[in-house]
Amino acid sequence: MFDKFHEECGVMAIYGHPESAKMAYLGLYALQHRGQESAGICTASGGQIHCHKAMGHVADIFTSAVLETLPGRSAIGHTRYSTTGDTVLLNAQPFSVSCNKGRLAVAHNGNITNAAELREELGRRGSIFQASSDTEVVLHLVAQSSERSLAGALRDALLHLEGAFSLVLLAEDSIIVARDPHGFRPLAIGELEVKGGGKAHVFASETCAFDLLGAVYLDDVEPGEMVIAGPEGLRRERYAPEQRLAQCVFEHVYFSRPDSIVFGRSVEESRENLGRLLARECPADADLVVPVPDSGVAAAIGYGDESGLPYRQALIRNHYVGRTFIEPSQAIRDFGVKLKLNAVRHLLEGKRVVLVDDSLVRGTTSRKIVRMVRQAGAREVHLRISCPPTMSPCFYGVDTPTRGELIASSHSTEEIRRFVEADTLGYLSLSSLRQAVGDERGEFCYACYTGDYPTELVQIEELAAAGAKRR
Repeated sequence: MFDKFHEECGVMAIYGHPESAKMAYLGLYALQHRGQESAGICTASGGQIHCHKAMGHVADIFTSAVLETLPGRSAIGHTRYSTTGDTVLLNAQPFSVSCNKGRLAVAHNGNITNAAELREELGRRGSIFQASSDTEVVLHLVAQSSERSLAGALRDALLHLEGAFSLVLLAEDSIIVARDPHGFRPLAIGELEVKGGGKAHVFASETCAFDLLGAVYLDDVEPGEMVIAGPEGLRRERYAPEQRLAQCVFEHVYFSRPDSIVFGRSVEESRENLGRLLARECPADADLVVPVPDSGVAAAIGYGDESGLPYRQALIRNHYVGRTFIEPSQAIRDFGVKLKLNAVRHLLEGKRVVLVDDSLVRGTTSRKIVRMVRQAGAREVHLRISCPPTMSPCFYGVDTPTRGELIASSHSTEEIRRFVEADTLGYLSLSSLRQAVGDERGEFCYACYTGDYPTELVQIEELAAAGAKRR
């Protein structure tokens, strides 16, 4: 099976701004939900690439003193959450190198599914890798390309990649961004007024980064497109032939912030639609609708609107839970969930509750939340999930467990209901999911719900793994 360097990440790039590092920092701050493991920013100035990256959160890493060490009018940034592989600074992005194409830095969001094969081939040609992230492969491909121009070398490198990538590359005098031909991960284009005149070009995984900067959202980088921001302005070109679009529907179900425009569509609108359609398909005889915060909030609002049931925030989330905490030696049942969520007994006592969540993966967390709601006095708990059962792992940059760990891959809805200890359990249908995100032309990837992977390498590997398991 190919290596899975699954990375839920956020990328940011800005060209033509006197405070590019600060703008990249603010953009990454808005994208922090896409990765909390490490963050990095690289800037270009005076023919040099200046980089700073560290483990931890964006606000802790980039102090005023650190940002002063990152001069230049162009910058790229990255915030990372790795789901496999080493959690070490070596894997923090962006990666930088000095090669025959000049000084470069690169970062990406997604998962290059043929990275292991490319690393092996590049290693035979003399490349030395310092990290285990698939992003480093891109730099080696650019360096070894026979194309003389940087744009030509990157174009050549991108054509060797399979899988999902929204990529930002920083050169001494330009920024180049690109999206894979299937368009798995988002990448938006914006414009920012510069004090004293002129405009800066900005790129980000989500438009919520533009809002913080005061930038205007213009468009998306198209699948299979490369955009170059340089002294001559903005140049857009297609580097790969058109392929089947496979935009990740999970961006709208869970991953993106609700205040973002992703794939040209409001995430909040999609999630409220999910809840409305869920209420039609899976009604419940209940007293109130309660979201599992924060990702279940918009769907719960939609469910409440459609069902006529009152919406109540009866689960309160602690937003200040860090990576480490001191657990009491005296065992407390479901301690981890209680650390993050607490129930409002006043709202739940004696009530029949519709509990709305965005997804159910292993089932263990859902069971703990159902128990918490019951312990707070709820008479009935009707669990509603605003997407179909998650039956297959993702290989395109979203953290999902192996197939064996996904409860829906081997259990019926009734079996899952019993496991999570809910009175009833209802999932949104695949057809309603399509309707909620306005997918009239089949432009989204639903592989985590269907097992129908849009790229050939993943299909072959998954079939081989399934065959080996059967044997």
